[in-house]
This record gives sequence, structure tokens and C-alpha cells, in this order.
Amino acid sequence: MIIVISSSFALGNAMFKTGAATANALVEQVGNHPWAMLAIIYLITVILTEMITNNAAAILMFPIALSSAEQLGSNPLPFIITIMIAASASFITPIGYQTNLMVVGPGGYQSKDFLKIGVPMSLIIGTTAITLIPIIWPL
Repeated sequence: MIIVISSSFALGNAMFKTGAATANALVEQVGNHPWAMLAIIYLITVILTEMITNNAAAILMFPIALSSAEQLGSNPLPFIITIMIAASASFITPIGYQTNLMVVGPGGYQSKDFLKIGVPMSLIIGTTAITLIPIIWPL
């Protein structure tokens, strides 16, 4: 766990310094729609969080979110808040978050149990976050 997190710090820093974190392709696909960009950043962060730790996902997405906000001429705070919430919303897999791993064995859960509850929960949290973040922290 510590190795993954520390590696992601280095990778995130390298992405930022080399320009790999630029979100040109994402911005071209979305156009000048910051709200849609928030949704894409949320989705990518959630997917990463389900495969690697939430800390690593946040570190990897941070430079991309800042680049997106800059290219769209938007306030970066809503993008950062989006990453914080998305990285904390790991409900779909047992490996996405430490507490998921802690309950999977003693609770007798299987991956399909996390899918059944996690997908609807992720959709609810994601929809709520993408709706409220731009209202609370204007773009």
C-alpha cells in the first residue's frame, strides 16, 4: 500500500512536469462545458479508485483536473472537490478501499455483493456530487 501511494506521488509529479497531465483530448471532446468535464473527471477518478487506492487515484487525477480547469478558464476548486469526493466513493469493488477489504472476509461477502450495492450507490453519490459541487463552488 505504501509503495503504491509513494509511486503515485512520483508519477503524478512526473505527469505534471512533463506535460502528460494536460487534458487537451478531454477538453476537445467536452468542448467548453465545465460541468461535463466535472462529470468526466469524477468518472475517471471513481474508476481509478476501484482499481488502485483512493490516494493514488487522487494524486494521478489532480494535475489533469488542474489542467482541465485552466484550459476551460474555470475555477479549479470545484474540480479538486470533485476528485476528493470521487476518490472517497469506492463502493463497487472489495479492493477499492481499505474498509471494503476489512469487511469482505468476516462478512462473507463476494465481489458480486459489492457490485449490487456499489453501482447504484456510486450513481447516486456521483449524480449528487456533480449536481451540487458547481452550485456550492461556482465554476
